[in-house]
Amino acid sequence: MDTAQLEGVLRASGLRVTQGRLAVLRALDAHPHVDAESVYRAVLPALPGTSIQNVHNVLGDLTAAGLLRRIEPAHSPALYERRVGDNHHHVVCTACGAVADVECVVGHAPCLHPSGAAGFVVDVAEVTFWGLCPSCQERAAKAPSRAG
Repeated sequence: MDTAQLEGVLRASGLRVTQGRLAVLRALDAHPHVDAESVYRAVLPALPGTSIQNVHNVLGDLTAAGLLRRIEPAHSPALYERRVGDNHHHVVCTACGAVADVECVVGHAPCLHPSGAAGFVVDVAEVTFWGLCPSCQERAAKAPSRAG
């Protein structure tokens, strides 16, 4: 998205347009599924006076406004992405931590229906698949065998 589109997205969500918010949105357009520290490093050249706390605040504001999605894979810091509103899922590499999107498992949200929901009306299903990414599979296949 160009700057005018990003500004429009912020205004439509009821947020003021700030350089910090624009920089964070740009960083997440370029690098989905990253943690706050990675976002901080990405925005630092454009915002040399910013702090990690400011990045956390912006991430929180953008998430609360529905412009970002926060995912929390086990044993990992929170990750952020711009893809929102479609109830997609994620696959996480158990070796390197790489994350990729997985389309909704069976169609429209919530995609999955529990056998018993204790009276809850389920709106969203959040699923995380775990396995080895292609790079780690290749690395494992090339590794010398330890048997012997």
